[in-house]
Amino acid sequence: MLLRNGAHELSWTPLSINPNQTLSSTSPMRTAVSSSFKAFRSLSLSLSFSPSHLRTFLLFDPLPPRILSFSGAKSRRLSLFPPAIAAAASTASIEDVAEDWEEREAFDFDAGSVANEVKRFPSPALEVRELEELPEQWRRSKLAWLCKELPSHKPATLIRILNAQRKWVSQEDSTYVAVHCMRIRENEAGFRVYKWMMQQHWFRFDFALATKLADYMGKERKFSKCREIFDDIINQGRVPNESTFHILTVAYLSAPIQGCLEEACGIYNRMIQLGGYQPRLSLHNSLFKALVSKPGGSSKYYLKQAEFIFHNLVTLGLEIHKHIYVGLIWLHSYQDNIDRERITALRGEMQQAGIEEGVDVLVSLLRACSKEGDVEEADRTWLKLLQCDSSLPSQAFVYRMEVYAKAGEPLKSLELFRGMQEHMDSTSVAAYHKIIEVLSKAQEMDLTENLMREFLNSGLKPLMPSFIDLMNMYFNLSLPDKLESAFLQCLEKCRPNRTIYNIYLDSLVKTGNVDKAEEIFNKMDSNGAIGVNTRSCNTILGGYLASREYVKAEKIYDLMCQKKYDIESSLMEKLDYILSLNRKVVKKPVSLKLSKEQREILVGLLLGGLRMDSDEERRNHVIHFEFDENSGVHCVLKRHIHDQYHEWLNSFSMPSDGIDDVPCRFSTIAHSYFGFYADQFWPKGRPLIPKLIHRWLSPRVLAYWYMYGGNRMPSGDILLKLKGSREDIERIVKTLKAKSLDCRVKRKGRVFWIGFLGSNSMWFWKLTEPYILDDLKDLLKANGQTMENGMAENQNINFDSESDSDEKASDYNDHDSL
Repeated sequence: MLLRNGAHELSWTPLSINPNQTLSSTSPMRTAVSSSFKAFRSLSLSLSFSPSHLRTFLLFDPLPPRILSFSGAKSRRLSLFPPAIAAAASTASIEDVAEDWEEREAFDFDAGSVANEVKRFPSPALEVRELEELPEQWRRSKLAWLCKELPSHKPATLIRILNAQRKWVSQEDSTYVAVHCMRIRENEAGFRVYKWMMQQHWFRFDFALATKLADYMGKERKFSKCREIFDDIINQGRVPNESTFHILTVAYLSAPIQGCLEEACGIYNRMIQLGGYQPRLSLHNSLFKALVSKPGGSSKYYLKQAEFIFHNLVTLGLEIHKHIYVGLIWLHSYQDNIDRERITALRGEMQQAGIEEGVDVLVSLLRACSKEGDVEEADRTWLKLLQCDSSLPSQAFVYRMEVYAKAGEPLKSLELFRGMQEHMDSTSVAAYHKIIEVLSKAQEMDLTENLMREFLNSGLKPLMPSFIDLMNMYFNLSLPDKLESAFLQCLEKCRPNRTIYNIYLDSLVKTGNVDKAEEIFNKMDSNGAIGVNTRSCNTILGGYLASREYVKAEKIYDLMCQKKYDIESSLMEKLDYILSLNRKVVKKPVSLKLSKEQREILVGLLLGGLRMDSDEERRNHVIHFEFDENSGVHCVLKRHIHDQYHEWLNSFSMPSDGIDDVPCRFSTIAHSYFGFYADQFWPKGRPLIPKLIHRWLSPRVLAYWYMYGGNRMPSGDILLKLKGSREDIERIVKTLKAKSLDCRVKRKGRVFWIGFLGSNSMWFWKLTEPYILDDLKDLLKANGQTMENGMAENQNINFDSESDSDEKASDYNDHDSL
């Protein structure tokens, strides 16, 4: 009753020519590929390209064809396709690609078509002399040879060839070669030629060349190279072209790598504020869509960016689609403090625009009501949901249950939960979590225990949140036996975490069982996956003081001073008296110093890819800890690392009050103490392997390198990732062999993988196992024998072959996972 009643080109055509000049049919390299080009052109003409066909081709071909258009007084338009096809392709620009940005898990909407607003970006003039115009025959021949040779070589060989031409090559010659590489879709080779040019004494910045190259790299989704050229343009005091801003933003949006969304937002903002450009409607929509495609808990931090996009749409007079309104209300409903006036204003604008409020908006309104405990508004929204044609989403039940709980009616929440079970085929995990939370806070013990047994029998997971609520209820009711029983049951069914240990520790100290509390505290401290924090240290300190074990209390005090944990004022008063009796001066952490363990861990993490930043004078340095939120190993490791360097972290890296979760990214304070590691591993702001690394490769260093930047293949083989030069790798391999660790090396782009294969993986494991976190040993343990039916997770790294060519691995970077 409560449900209703509860209210890749081959031709040698020059890029810029004299229109009155007759082309020579004997141009160097031209006859070598003319037949191939005719075949290609014939094939192209035989195809029927509609804009939608071409759009699909651009989306899914790994080397998509391009429409190259270099404008200028002496230039003409070049195309890989006949004019008719090129005209059709002009509508399939990168905006269309952006519109097909796949929706992810949390919020879905249809962005609609924007083909009617797509148009060509204005492009800076790029003039390149025709090869036939060069007066020296030898220069024409050499340039033709370079154009033929360079794209077919690996980066190191390409650079050696260019270095051998330094005596005669000029910027004009190099520009011709770079542009030729772009024309034949060898953009990687063109990029390397461009970077080589920048190192020459005669180099003069060419804005048009940089723009074209950046745009091509961005269209291939090579955002790091596109960004490198983008930054070059900025450093020259120039504002990048609108196309570069647009393409770089879309390239970031298309990369499923952590941190790329933030970079996309930064480029979009600079496009408006620095460039003064007016982005196309599709770019606004694509960026907004990426923001709300994050899970709600993390997307709420993008509210200001979403409001900025909305403001730009209004200011530019662009059409605001329904999904913008819906997404903005959805983001507002996830905020800790609900802005009801803003939500009301957005709903009013939707009504004026003739947009109906769908289920998404109504669920968002219920979420907002649940945060404020507004029963009347929740009832009105619930009735509107019942009138919708679509079925009721489970989230609506959960939010309404929370409304009743905040209104002090937990039994109505239970009634609604039972009604949900009757109305829906299955009960969601979130619903169980919520009702157990509600009833446990209301201290309805019998009902909570019955629901917990029902939840356990359902086989649904995760169970941890409900165990925490259950244990908190027992603690508040002073039922230590039941709390201990729930704690032991939780250890059997869930991976233990610090929160349940802290509750159990509190209970033991509260009941005066200090010996057992000391045992649990030591177990927490020795287990890197759990660890101790301010709460647990204060708890055991209080227990020691209450039982008058002052020597142990002093040791905990020293530990808290070392880790810069805050000591509760009431405990500090007792400590002052005790320390004064022992004539001991109260310690204060005046200076910081890394312990031996912290130093070894830091070296291992730096080898695994840890990043450092330094100020301009290189006096102070910051360490950035970054973990992959999709990696099970990193999820465990990040808490341990956070605890290990707790006293070094800045205030933004600390979890919020009452939240025991550790962010995936955190940083240290800027400090001169890290100068040694910055000089050894990050000189000039680039990663480097120190020449004395052989002195520091201890078992603990190898273990943390493995956990942070390594991988265990299904075959049981172990891989370690390393970025550096071949000389760096040789030093590492030589040191490993000195430790009887034989290994193989495989290069993948700019990254090297060191492989311990077969029995060598077992030797590596035996050496590092004592330093691997307990919760990671099952995930990382080596296996000397290959698993049956095991498909290698890292099939693209074959240690029996030569190193992969950089052309094939150009997109590979440190963030790529195997």
